[in-house]
Amino acid sequence: MAAATHAPTPSGSIKRIVAASLIGTTIEWYDFFLYGSAAALVFNTLFFPNADPLVGTLIAFITYAIGFAARPLGGVVFGHFGDKVGRKKLLVISLLMMGGATFAMGLLPTYETIGIGAPILLTVLRLVQGFALGGEWGGAVLIVSEHGGEKHRGFWASWPQAGAPGGNLLATGVLALLAAFQSDAAFQSWGWRIPFLLSGVLVVIGLWIRVSVSESPVFLAAQAKAEAAAAQGGAKDEAPVVEVFRRSWREVLSAIGTRFGENISYYILTSFLLVYVTVHLELPKSTALNAVLIGSAVHFVTIPLWGALSDRIGRRPVTLIGSVGMAVWAFVFFGLVDSTSFPVITLAVTAGLLLHGAMYGPQAAFISEMFDTKVRYSGASMGSQLASIVAGALAPIIAVELLKDYGSATPVSLYLCAAALITTLTVVVTRETRGRDLARSRDEATSTTPAVPAGDPA
Repeated sequence: MAAATHAPTPSGSIKRIVAASLIGTTIEWYDFFLYGSAAALVFNTLFFPNADPLVGTLIAFITYAIGFAARPLGGVVFGHFGDKVGRKKLLVISLLMMGGATFAMGLLPTYETIGIGAPILLTVLRLVQGFALGGEWGGAVLIVSEHGGEKHRGFWASWPQAGAPGGNLLATGVLALLAAFQSDAAFQSWGWRIPFLLSGVLVVIGLWIRVSVSESPVFLAAQAKAEAAAAQGGAKDEAPVVEVFRRSWREVLSAIGTRFGENISYYILTSFLLVYVTVHLELPKSTALNAVLIGSAVHFVTIPLWGALSDRIGRRPVTLIGSVGMAVWAFVFFGLVDSTSFPVITLAVTAGLLLHGAMYGPQAAFISEMFDTKVRYSGASMGSQLASIVAGALAPIIAVELLKDYGSATPVSLYLCAAALITTLTVVVTRETRGRDLARSRDEATSTTPAVPAGDPA
């Protein structure tokens, strides 16, 4: 007998759950992006001195990438326990780890004070950040996806996605505020520490909200079903990560490809832009910071709109709007930025982030719907975080290296276009998932509706 379709959580409850996920992801992305902004603006001289500006920045971005390297490990560990003991507990742990590491960065002595120990400590804390973020994304989007019903899942699940521009907005806003009211010397000396120390306050607020949410009903039902099967002498389940790669490796590859162009485009439009504007164009850092600030505000507002559109026309069409659009915009973007006009640079960033949102908004629901409940945290986390290594981690490094070698943004545009086309191809060959009942496994879906291929809506 087929499993019953799970009832959506009442409107008031789903709004509280969305708010908890959004605030938590905003804080965690604030912490993560703060490092990227600082790497572009101050870490190159404070922790990696005695190098020319681009080389120092390149080294700083390598430590930035190290955080990404820890994310798949975080995805495996958090995914395993998230699929075993629940989504909520792991989300609390990830927030504590991320906030603690960021706060500690604000207390670090610089290279001038303790020498080589400074970049080593910075790198260790960056690893902790990456490990925590590797477990955050999967849990935050799943707890929302599994509380909501099929009809509006794209909209509700897109709100934790808005935590990325929300965190970037917060991080960039704080840095822009400090840049406006501090001299460059004061910011370089001590002002850069303020945003990192502020993370401690934000984590307390995030924890207070996050511990109040209820566990996913879909997970609780799947857990009860597994316990009942075990009590009746059923076969013991394999570790979630093993089962993911045994039965759902195609979905993992689809998740990686779906995130590829989205990941690369985001870090070029935000982190690399800071380097390009300040080092290559020799404009004030406030020009890039304020452009990203305005673009992130528009990005934050429009991501849920893209998620809602995916509920109406499907995850694939909306994602393709973004990926195809980004492939074209890659060649327009730097031409506009080279104008050195602040309004034009702002337009370039905002339009780029709008296209990014079309890929990013439906993504939470799209990837969540690819996996069964008992491996969903592991599968979504692994697909997402493996993409972060091959895409997001390397994007600023590759872009800076291309700029250093060629002295032109054209190779960076080609790189961005290629990444967007990879996502386009992936989505074209991936089945639509809109409408899938997350409470039913693929086996249950195919046994009752044999005409529907695995991975399609049940």
